[in-house]
Amino acid sequence: MNVELIEKAKVRIPSIPVLVNVISKRVRQLNMPGERPYVKPLSYDEDKADIALREIAEGKLASEVDFTEIAKAEAAHTRWSQPGALKGLGPSR
Repeated sequence: MNVELIEKAKVRIPSIPVLVNVISKRVRQLNMPGERPYVKPLSYDEDKADIALREIAEGKLASEVDFTEIAKAEAAHTRWSQPGALKGLGPSR
């Protein structure tokens, strides 16, 4: 993978885990028969990850994050991790 392309893509998608997931999913899509890239490949054997990075860097591919779902998941996790949340749920005697 081209480091320069990674830096350009990080400007569009600053979250590294999200960027990795987007690239991974796009590479899988590009490996499917009949799937065409959104940008013209620089060469016949250009790496699919570099194509995905260029698509992101040029704004042809983006990611949407639903922050309300993330907040709900964090709230649910916090609710169960508070001290005393499991009080009285031990084995019955």
